[in-house]
Amino acid sequence: MLGTHDAHLRLIEQRFDATVTARGGQITVKGEPDEVQQLERVFNELQFLLSKNGVVTSEDVATVLDLVIETAPSTRGRRKLADAGEVAVLFTKNAIIKAKSPTQRAYLDTAMRNDIVFAIGPAGTGKTYLAVAMAVASLKNNEVTKIVLARPAVEAGESLGFLPGDMAAKVDPYLRPLYDALDDMLPSEKLKTYLERRIIEIVPLAYMRGRTLHNAFVILDEAQNATAMQMKMFLTRLGNNSKAIVTGDVTQIDLPSNAVSGLVQIQQVLNGIDGIGFVYFGKEDVVRHRLVKEIIEAYGRFGEKEHRKR
Repeated sequence: MLGTHDAHLRLIEQRFDATVTARGGQITVKGEPDEVQQLERVFNELQFLLSKNGVVTSEDVATVLDLVIETAPSTRGRRKLADAGEVAVLFTKNAIIKAKSPTQRAYLDTAMRNDIVFAIGPAGTGKTYLAVAMAVASLKNNEVTKIVLARPAVEAGESLGFLPGDMAAKVDPYLRPLYDALDDMLPSEKLKTYLERRIIEIVPLAYMRGRTLHNAFVILDEAQNATAMQMKMFLTRLGNNSKAIVTGDVTQIDLPSNAVSGLVQIQQVLNGIDGIGFVYFGKEDVVRHRLVKEIIEAYGRFGEKEHRKR
């Protein structure tokens, strides 16, 4: 019933936040009551198919999952939002993640229509958070088999060598915002399982070299700190049935003055190519604390004043 090397079990786990453990002839499910009930239905249906046909195929598993999830509370909630003209990206235990501004709605629409999307704008506009939510939703819906989140560790500079621990410990602080987003969207046990199985990878940008990523949702965050060569390297990692979202703020470049930001250059290099979309956020799209918007505006005014002085 669980498939060769638990392949069917992995398909089931990707569609739910609940944790499923199989030991011998016993299956244990831990999670929210609604999901536990849905999973009980899934396993009962699969057990019936097994007794009837003598075998359970991956197509059987997909059909049962679609039938059970179609009648789930989250599906009804999604339809209710759609009727109100809103689109939910992801349903979590604590919240519904959805677009909060016209630009965010355009972002979701662009990501649906293109395989590579660049989201450019100031901090606090939801660029990375929504990208991670779209990636998790794609994984849950079995559209991809893995998520890869990458970030340049440029802020560390030469001080990286002075930090304690191995390389993973050194770069962890620079990847922490990506972990924080995932913590909001997945139960801790589920996230731990995904990370251990490398279904979700969070890596420094330099670790992407030489890889080809098939059936993956790939995100490059803080891309303004990627050089032109690093940007090309990242974009050429994309394999079959993969999607990439690149986010960044061109006003917060930490590269040396003699280095060209790949995010600045790419807007000219790839402009007009079918399948590649650009979305630009402004200060009016800030969805964090109300003061964040005012801080961005204040820095903008200060920068203009300094520019006029020079």
